[in-house]
Amino acid sequence: MRIPYGTGRTVLAASTTLLLALATAPAATAHQAAAHRSAGSLVLVGGGLKDDNDQVYGEIIDRAGGAGRARIGVLTAASVPESQDPNAGDPATCSNSACNGAYYAGLFTRHGAADAEWIPIDIDHVAEADSDRVVAQVNSMTGFFFGGGDQYRYVTSLLHGSGHTDSKVLAAIRAKLAQGAVVAGSSAGAQIAAGADMVTGGDSYEALRDGSAPGYFDDASKLGYLPEGGFGFLRSGLLDTHTGTSGREGRSLRLAADTGHRRVYALEENTALVVEHPGSADESMRVVGPQGLAVFDLRHMRVSRRDGGWSLSGATYDYLTDGDRYEPSRWRVRPASGKTRLHPQDRTPVPANNDVFYSLANDDGVPYSFLRTARALARSAGQREATATTFESGPRFTVTFRKDRHFTPLTDDGTTADTLIGMSVSITPS
Repeated sequence: MRIPYGTGRTVLAASTTLLLALATAPAATAHQAAAHRSAGSLVLVGGGLKDDNDQVYGEIIDRAGGAGRARIGVLTAASVPESQDPNAGDPATCSNSACNGAYYAGLFTRHGAADAEWIPIDIDHVAEADSDRVVAQVNSMTGFFFGGGDQYRYVTSLLHGSGHTDSKVLAAIRAKLAQGAVVAGSSAGAQIAAGADMVTGGDSYEALRDGSAPGYFDDASKLGYLPEGGFGFLRSGLLDTHTGTSGREGRSLRLAADTGHRRVYALEENTALVVEHPGSADESMRVVGPQGLAVFDLRHMRVSRRDGGWSLSGATYDYLTDGDRYEPSRWRVRPASGKTRLHPQDRTPVPANNDVFYSLANDDGVPYSFLRTARALARSAGQREATATTFESGPRFTVTFRKDRHFTPLTDDGTTADTLIGMSVSITPS
């Protein structure tokens, strides 16, 4: 069975005009943030969650009560319904909400959950989101997992229209989170946890060149967003997914600048951001998994639009890896135990890079050149600054990475720049 990882390129059947209307509706009637300290937690994966990732599945199950006790409700409304899946009758190739729900339920059971059940809601069964029977099913669970696909299907199936108010099922999940349940998700299932200005699609180069607009667009390269956001479980920063494989740092920075956000959480694939007490002053985070998390601090960001070209300076880039913690209220990274400061020894010049955001137009492009350039600079004993450019031109954008006196690279093997704290980033057109 194929599992949709939700790259943000799916086009829904609803018209762009309707989606724009919903996106620009007043946000005042949207669901409200929790006013008290949540006892629950989030486990948000940037997509591509592998079946054998015992570390992440184990984290979810532990937070849901532990092996043999956890009861996981699986939501896959971001997938197409059976009516839109030409392979719905073939268990080996189907990729719809029902078969994906069964698949994830089986995975959680194999990883040690006492029970895992599909919550039967999708865009063909929106009424189930207000069913007392399904609410009772939700209330019997100790944790929830939102699968990938297209996050807008979660908006249309679990929230009520332009008012963006909770369905009964979403209200029950929100209450369970406040009481101590874990809410997890991968790809679209993580993205839907976002607060205001949830990204709906777009590529980094086009985002830097053209900027963002509210709505959901047939042109997958156009940077779109929903002003009301998703479910609002995580509000301390703008959220993006599939960062490494799709080079989305550029679009995240442009969207944050356009919408006034001061922080970005950019999630990598097969790796989780674990958030305790989400939405409160006690909110704290930890990275779990083989890749990492980028955090952009934009409090001192400066944006210019001279001669029609967009530029950004004053952004601070942290990159956290397994075991690292982050304190949003203090804007502070707490490195994992055992990591020590890297003392650069490499005198080799940082390699030139002409595809910083891994362009789809570059058939020979190498994935994740943004992080690769940053890490090469962190290892360098002879350079304080390095640049990388976009593959596209007209204009071509240059990303400049700089090590100032606050920059700290950390390592757990003495040679690799695993964790980066306080690197300066700017973007300029040419």
